[in-house]
Amino acid sequence: MAKGGQTPPGPGSDEVRAAWARKDAGDVVGARKDARRILAQSPSPEDRERAEDLLRATATPRALYGYALLGAVILALLLGLALTRYS
Repeated sequence: MAKGGQTPPGPGSDEVRAAWARKDAGDVVGARKDARRILAQSPSPEDRERAEDLLRATATPRALYGYALLGAVILALLLGLALTRYS
């Protein structure tokens, strides 16, 4: 237990904490690589849970792909309209 003024270390091993620190520093790709490497090494249940949480937290939302597709369709439609008008 931590004494007054001391913060206890976060759960998980040093590798898991380092991966989360990379994510917090802005290196999401590196943090995801570290999490996958940790999961490939058959970690403890606590480390597995923290690594899976990291992968889940840094995943691209599925709705973003829908918006990108919608944007591409609208762009193609506008390009088609412009080509037919000025042809």
